[in-house]
Amino acid sequence: MLMNAPATFIQSYIDDLNDALNQLKPGAALTRIQAAWLGTCLTGILLMNSVCWAKFERASLGDCKVAALSWVFRKASIPWDWLLRVSVVLILKRYGITEGVLAFDESDRARSKSTKRIYKVYKQKHKGSGGYVNGQTIVLLLLVTSSITVPVGFFFYMPDPALNAVG
Repeated sequence: MLMNAPATFIQSYIDDLNDALNQLKPGAALTRIQAAWLGTCLTGILLMNSVCWAKFERASLGDCKVAALSWVFRKASIPWDWLLRVSVVLILKRYGITEGVLAFDESDRARSKSTKRIYKVYKQKHKGSGGYVNGQTIVLLLLVTSSITVPVGFFFYMPDPALNAVG
């Protein structure tokens, strides 16, 4: 499978996303390069069933370099929080969803012993061994409707160190 250009429906989605983003927050629209990058990433995720820059580079026959793809992800000022909001609004409008329930789902993820550069890592009780590991707690905010469940937000939880010191 080759990734020369975004799929037509992905390009249409990005155009709708950009229009809605500009309406909800003027000036926050994606640049041409950011929109092209997002199209490449969404097409890559669809084709590879993975989020892997190296796979995207191979699928594009070297047109998209790993360094360029990861640089845009890390350094470009893409309004990620607004993109998530606008994406959810587009999905709700497209499928005519008018009601649902908000639910939280959290999961603990064990990380490596050396976690100096990993965000919101703290010492957690490891259920399998009974010991402790360094890990993250990821909390998802989900909209649960009669037809679909959509993630509408997420954050990393970390217990308050002051409360842990007291107890």
